[in-house]
Amino acid sequence: MDDNQGVTYLADFHLHSSFSDGKLPIPDLVDLFGKQGFGAIAITDHFCEESGVMGRAAHYLGKTLTHETLPAYFELLKSEAERAWDRYRMVVLPGIEITRNSLLDHRSAHILGIGVSAAVSPEQDPLQVARDLRAQGALAIAAHPVWTRKIEKQTFHLWDRREELRTEFDAWEVASGPHLFPEVERSRLPKIASSDLHRPSQLSSWKTVLDCERHPEAILRAVRKQQVDFRFYEAPVAATRPEPALPPKLQLQWTG
Repeated sequence: MDDNQGVTYLADFHLHSSFSDGKLPIPDLVDLFGKQGFGAIAITDHFCEESGVMGRAAHYLGKTLTHETLPAYFELLKSEAERAWDRYRMVVLPGIEITRNSLLDHRSAHILGIGVSAAVSPEQDPLQVARDLRAQGALAIAAHPVWTRKIEKQTFHLWDRREELRTEFDAWEVASGPHLFPEVERSRLPKIASSDLHRPSQLSSWKTVLDCERHPEAILRAVRKQQVDFRFYEAPVAATRPEPALPPKLQLQWTG
């Protein structure tokens, strides 16, 4: 993977597949972004703690990675990264979203690990999670740390500790989906923008713009050095529509 496809390209570093609470299988996610000409993506499925009520619920409902599914997840990400490069010249970075949810917003925190080679325990304090991610060469990203502008559980824990944690994270999400966060934008924290995509209709969103070699190490380095820009991407309508189901008889003919 040493081709340099030149100039600026779009990247989205926060995507969910059917391994956790996303709608699409990983190959379909790769094709969705590859067909739109993206240069890099990170697939970051939830890896939830089991010690809290909401974490246990996520495990019960099958909305999280588990220690049992992680090997298959990483193996599929590896094979899909090879296919994405061969077919689209798009880099696929392996990721996880370390997820600690609480009934109280100020106790909840989500941390993206991008470029991970092994899972990190979500049972730890966020400070240790970030250090463990960076120790393996991955990026530690503070996900949607402020009000997301949506009716949902919020994750304020990292933002409340931002002065303590500012040097422990490689970037903080300045946008999530269609919403730009002025609080993060005004701060002096390092920044990144992504979609937090769970379904194709969320493809239109803020993205990170890169101008570096299409290679995993070059991409991680660009984020660390904040050689990034941000742009709102408006997806073509056709890209956000699911493919129509075939008539049952035709399906039977094709699969027989």
